Amino acid sequence: MKHIINLMLLMATTLLYSQNTLEGTVIDNDTKEAIAFANVYFPTLEKGVSTNDDGSFTIENMPTGTYKMIVSFIGYETQSLNITIPTKEPLSILMKPSALEMEQVIVSTPFHKLQSENVMKVERQTVNELEQKGAVNLSEGITQIPGVESVTTGLSIGKPVIRGLSYNRVLVYTQGVRLENQQFGDEHGLGINSSGIESVEVIKGPASLLYGSDALGGVLYLNPEKFANANTSAADFGGKYYSNTLGYSTNAGYKSSDDHWQFLFRGNLAEHSDYNTKDYRVTNSRFREQDFKAGVGYLGTKFKTEFRYNLNFLKPGLTEEIGVQSKRRTPLLGFQEIGNHVFSSKSTIFFNNSSLDVNLGYIYNDRKEFGEELGYDEAGLHLKLKTFNYDIKYNMPKLGKFETIVGVQGMDQTNGTYGEEFLIPNARVNDIGVLAVSHIHFEKADVQLGARFDNRNVNDTDSGEKRQFNSFNGAAGVKTDIAKNLTARVNLASGFRAPNLAELTVDGVHEGTNRYEKGNIDLKIEQNFQTDVALEYKNKHIEFYANGFYNKINDYIFIAPNGQTIDGNDVYVYSQNNANLYGGEVGFHLHPHPLDWLHIESSFETVTGKLTSDAYLPLIPANSIKNTLRVEFDKSWLKNGYAFVALQSTFAQNNTGAFETPTSGYNLLSAGLGGSFKLFNKEAIVSISGTNLTDKAYINHLSRFKTEGIYNMGRNITFGVTYKL
Repeated sequence: MKHIINLMLLMATTLLYSQNTLEGTVIDNDTKEAIAFANVYFPTLEKGVSTNDDGSFTIENMPTGTYKMIVSFIGYETQSLNITIPTKEPLSILMKPSALEMEQVIVSTPFHKLQSENVMKVERQTVNELEQKGAVNLSEGITQIPGVESVTTGLSIGKPVIRGLSYNRVLVYTQGVRLENQQFGDEHGLGINSSGIESVEVIKGPASLLYGSDALGGVLYLNPEKFANANTSAADFGGKYYSNTLGYSTNAGYKSSDDHWQFLFRGNLAEHSDYNTKDYRVTNSRFREQDFKAGVGYLGTKFKTEFRYNLNFLKPGLTEEIGVQSKRRTPLLGFQEIGNHVFSSKSTIFFNNSSLDVNLGYIYNDRKEFGEELGYDEAGLHLKLKTFNYDIKYNMPKLGKFETIVGVQGMDQTNGTYGEEFLIPNARVNDIGVLAVSHIHFEKADVQLGARFDNRNVNDTDSGEKRQFNSFNGAAGVKTDIAKNLTARVNLASGFRAPNLAELTVDGVHEGTNRYEKGNIDLKIEQNFQTDVALEYKNKHIEFYANGFYNKINDYIFIAPNGQTIDGNDVYVYSQNNANLYGGEVGFHLHPHPLDWLHIESSFETVTGKLTSDAYLPLIPANSIKNTLRVEFDKSWLKNGYAFVALQSTFAQNNTGAFETPTSGYNLLSAGLGGSFKLFNKEAIVSISGTNLTDKAYINHLSRFKTEGIYNMGRNITFGVTYKL
């Protein structure tokens, strides 16, 4: 017994001494004055504080080891430091004044570095920045990011397009897990509300090394709202009104943390009537969306974990033609009812100089479609998709210049068909992938190398048909400063996509497209190889970038009519051919010093997609230019103030697929302003923005209403207010 007591005392003593406290001060490098309210954050630990009035900070319960610390504040160059804990003495962090935008940690890439340190070029925007520009929802907001567009079915349904690739070729990650929600379907949107999403990251190019199948075209990575800093709490509520749809959205949230435990929740309700074009309202484009997010986390000295849950319930109307003109919000027949549940668990175990990340997810997508045949009581099409996925990575001890991660990822998925209409069969999909990736830091360059092997099995449990797909992929990249303030990145990567369940097995009328679709059980995997070159120049006056890519895809899967009809519907069959896509983005940002409040931004994006037969690919975005004039200001009565005017010029799209028609070009003018002020001694944030201010009648090439000649949304004014308690 004595030995047991001594052992318990030793363990308690060890635990006690592992409760490290980190102290420090953040100071202006030039004036040596303290910087109050600077952000000090450890991305691996997901733990941070703000500095006090005297620039000091204290973080308790820190685990032993070496971790990256990010220190940021507006008007200063973001600092990225490797800190070994315990420290021998308090830290003194010098911040250099800078007119450049604050940098943030990139989460979608493996080593959680600042973009300036990253080998891969990743676009990052906060949701607040996207919404300030007047976006009605997340799928519309992401189109503000260069190289990203959206295939839309009205306002309620949008699918991300990255450099001309979409549907199952773009992988969406939310809460740290891959989102599975029957994304093969034309009328199947994201199923994610922007409320409770902090920022969006976009990997433009094959990311199969990091994420496996379906990341052939890129990744849309949604970062959830952070927990509150230790021993703080926060609450807010707010709402928005949209003049065009006579719609509204409301949301409220609360979060609180102590030294170890954290929790948060956020709820959102949105309703919209039919959107208005210059000439008419688009019948049954109305929708209602309810969203709830919650999370609980625990931070220990050797272990951290968090569990999050998101319920999104969307009821969109399905537009067939312009008919009755109404301002009602309740959808007519036909409509969908989609319940999307996302459960995620994200845990890290810390060792002395290494760590183990374990991310688990369960996604349940319950999709119903109601039509004239069965009315409101019974869904004609009813699909239930249940997906368990896992992502386990070991961050190995750093060996000299090498940082290395090894891991295993996979999922087990079942699809159930319950409605009277048959589109895809009952089936089970199982896949597993193993990967290794290293980041090598040299004095004048950073290099990243990696390899991965995947295996996927698709089992049609109705017919007994089985398919197995294997793929080996790799990536290599280098980042270097080729001149003062001039950075170059070159990335070479392969990717793959296994045929989805619809492409292999579909056999029925797809009501959303009014065609009879037939799958092809003999389809092979799509395999691609992409070359990316990126140049970036920054100084205190101007930022400039030029990104170019060439993407070769073998066995590209597409659907085309075979000349037959079934019950009056044209028959479309899936087949394959090789394809090539190429293009890029160019942009600049002028912020002349000392006029740091003035911002002039411009970007151009282009992509061309062709089969080797020289036929153009469908759903390729038109070339476009975005120009923005933005001013920022701080007044005694209005803080964080801003105002902007933007003009987006979209060119005509004449390089159309075999079953598409050309689309005319158009110009869209938008503007907005906002800021925060004190109301009852609390912060209130207000904004007003307007899109399509000239009420232009236009059709976007990626609108699925294009075949019916239905216009996109006309002029819309959005009023927003948020009150922080």
